Amino acid sequence: MRSLPLLLSVALLIPAKAADQKVDLEVTRVAIFNSGVAYYECQATVDGNATAELDFRTEQVNDILKSLMVQDLDGGRVGVVRYASQDPIEKTLKSFGVDITGKPSLAELLDQLRGQPVEITGERRINGVIVGVEQKSVQVGDTIVVEQQLNVLTDSGIQQLPVSNLGGIRLTDQKVADELQKALATLARSNDASKKSVQLSFEGSGQRRVRVAYLLEAPIWKTSYRLALDDEGVPFLQGWATVENATEEDWNDVRLSLVSGRPISFRMDLYTPIYIPRPVEELELYASLRPPEYAAGTYLGTAVAELAPAPAAMAGRAGGMVPGSALRKAGRGYNTFGGGQDDDDEMGYQPADWSGRNASVASVADAADAGELFQYSIAAPVALPRQQSAMLPIVNEQIEGRKVSIYNPNTHIKHPLNGLELTNASDLHLMQGPVTLFEGSVYAGDAKLPDMQPKEKRLIAYALDLATEVTVRQKSSPYQMIAVKVVNGTLVRTDKHIDEREYVVKNKSDRTRAVLIEQPWTDDWKLITPSKAYEETPNLLRFDLDVPAAESVTLPVRLERVGDQTMALSNLSDDRVQYFIRSRVISPAVRQALERLVQMKAVLARATSDRSAAERANAEATREQARIRENLNTLRNTSDAYKRQIDKFERLEIEIEESRERVQQLQQAERQAQRAVDDFLRNLSVE
Repeated sequence: MRSLPLLLSVALLIPAKAADQKVDLEVTRVAIFNSGVAYYECQATVDGNATAELDFRTEQVNDILKSLMVQDLDGGRVGVVRYASQDPIEKTLKSFGVDITGKPSLAELLDQLRGQPVEITGERRINGVIVGVEQKSVQVGDTIVVEQQLNVLTDSGIQQLPVSNLGGIRLTDQKVADELQKALATLARSNDASKKSVQLSFEGSGQRRVRVAYLLEAPIWKTSYRLALDDEGVPFLQGWATVENATEEDWNDVRLSLVSGRPISFRMDLYTPIYIPRPVEELELYASLRPPEYAAGTYLGTAVAELAPAPAAMAGRAGGMVPGSALRKAGRGYNTFGGGQDDDDEMGYQPADWSGRNASVASVADAADAGELFQYSIAAPVALPRQQSAMLPIVNEQIEGRKVSIYNPNTHIKHPLNGLELTNASDLHLMQGPVTLFEGSVYAGDAKLPDMQPKEKRLIAYALDLATEVTVRQKSSPYQMIAVKVVNGTLVRTDKHIDEREYVVKNKSDRTRAVLIEQPWTDDWKLITPSKAYEETPNLLRFDLDVPAAESVTLPVRLERVGDQTMALSNLSDDRVQYFIRSRVISPAVRQALERLVQMKAVLARATSDRSAAERANAEATREQARIRENLNTLRNTSDAYKRQIDKFERLEIEIEESRERVQQLQQAERQAQRAVDDFLRNLSVE
C-alpha cells in the first residue's frame, strides 16, 4: 500500500524510533456489512524494526481510532501508533515560539521578535538586535503618511529602518528560526486537511508477519436476482451482489465476504482533543486581596469532578469490531484465523484472533452462517480499483417453486396477480432484493424477493393475470346476541359477528390454474367454512384451489367472531332494559334481576316525580306570596281589600311551611330509593 508522507505534530513530542525498514501494508481481506461499515485487513512481512503508514480521509480517523487492531506476530512487538493531531490550528500555532496566528503583517511579526538578533540586507546591511517597530509620520510632498519603522540596536547605536525598504531579514538565532519554520510547516499542513496519515511501528528481530485490521464507513452491498422459468415452470435463480470500493486503495487479490446482518455500529468523536476547564485555586495569603464574591471556585470544581470521567468512559465503551465468537458457525468446525500457515487458503470474513494464539483454520463453504449474521464468500480473489463498483455472482441455484395466481381484492378487485410460491431449497440465505423474471426467453415482469432463510417458503408476484377473473359476493349477516350477564352492575352482552362471502373464480385459459385467495383476518375470528385454510399470516388467510381450464369454481368462506360489549345498567333506559328482558338468550336469573331493577327504578322515578311536584308547588306559593306583598304596598291598611290580601298572605305562609316540610320528606324518600338502586347494582353479578 503506497502512502503519502505527512509530518505529524505528535512526532514533535514523541520522537519516532529509527526504523530499519519501511513496509507497505496490502489489503488482503474485506468484509462488507449492510449496517454501513466494512472490515479491512492488511498484512505484510517485516524484517527487524519497521514502520508502515496508512492514509485516510479526515472524516475516517474517528473510525480508525475506535476500531484499529495491530498485531506483530512471531515474537515481535507493536510500537507507538502516531497520527496527526486534530487540535485547532490556532491552538497549535500558539504553541510555537513565534506566534503567526491571525495572519500577522511583517511589521507585526518583527515587533513580536523584539530582542532577537537579526541580519538585515537591502539598501543598508546591518547586524543587530530588534528593539521594536513604531509608527512614524513622514512628509511626502503635500501629504503626510504613516510609515512602519524598525528600530535595531547595533554596535554603533540604534538604527531606524523603514519596514517597506527592508530587503531581507535573517534570524541569526537558529532556535527561533526553527520555531518559525515549524509554525509555517504546520500552517502548510493544515491546507491539506482532507487526508491524515497513521504511522505504525513494529519492533523485533528477524522476519515476521504483521497484521492490521480496522472498520470504516462503507456503502452497503446490494443484491439483485434473475429468475428463469422453463417450460415446466422450474425456477432457476441467479443472484448478483453490487459492491463498491470507496476506499483510497486498489483491491488486488482481496478475499471478499459479504455479510448480511445488522450489527450495531456507531460513530464517536475520538479524534478531537477534549480540554476540561480547571478551577483556579489561590493561596490563603492572597484571599483578602479580593472581594469575597470572587472566591467562588467550589461549584466549578464540583462540576469538573463530575464531568472529568466522561471522555474516558466514552472511550471505554467504544467498540466496533464484531467478536470472533459471534461469527463462528456452530458445528462447522472452523475457528477465526490466528496466524496459521493456511491463512491465505481460508474463505470468508473471519476477523483475526487477536488473542495471540496461532490457530490452524479449516476451509469453509462459499456461503455460511455467522452466528446471527450470514455471509457470502466470493470464491475467487477480487481485484477492484479504488472508487469503482462491481457486480459479483453470489447465487446460481435451482430452487423449488409453483406458479400460482394470487388474488387479494385490495390489490385488484377483478384480476389476481401472476406469482410464484418459492421454496428456498438451498442452504443459502437469500437477502432481499429486486427480481427480474423470464419465462423461456421472454421477460415476464419484476418482483421483490424478501429475506429468505433456507427451507423457507414465500410468495412473489410479478404481473397481472388477465386470464383469471374473481368475483366476490359479500353476504349481509348482522351480528347475533348469544348471551347476557351482569357483572358488578355492568351488563355484559356477548355478540356473534359473522363475515360470510363467496369467491367465484373463472379461468379463461386453456390450462388448470392454481389460485391463492387471500382473505383479511385477525386471530379473534374463527374460520368455520372451509374447516382449514391453506396458510395463515398475522392478518391474512390463504385458500388454495385449482380451477380447471375454461371453468369456474366457487369458494364459500365463513368467519365468526364472538365479542363482548359492556353497558352500565345505571345509564340504561327502561326501554333498553326491557329489550334485554324480552331476549330469548337471557337466563332466568338475569331476567329476574333486571325485572327487580326495573321495579326499583320505577320506585325511584315516582319519588323523583313527587319531589319535583312538591318543589313546583312550593315555588308557586312563594311567587304568589311575593305578588301579594307587592299589592299590599299599594293598598290602604284600613280598606277591605287590604284585609282580604292579609288573610290570603297568612294562608300562603302556612301552605309554604307545610310545602317545605313535604319537599324535605320527598327528597329523603328519593335519596333512599336512589341508594337502594345503587346498592342493588353494586352487588349485582349474575349469569
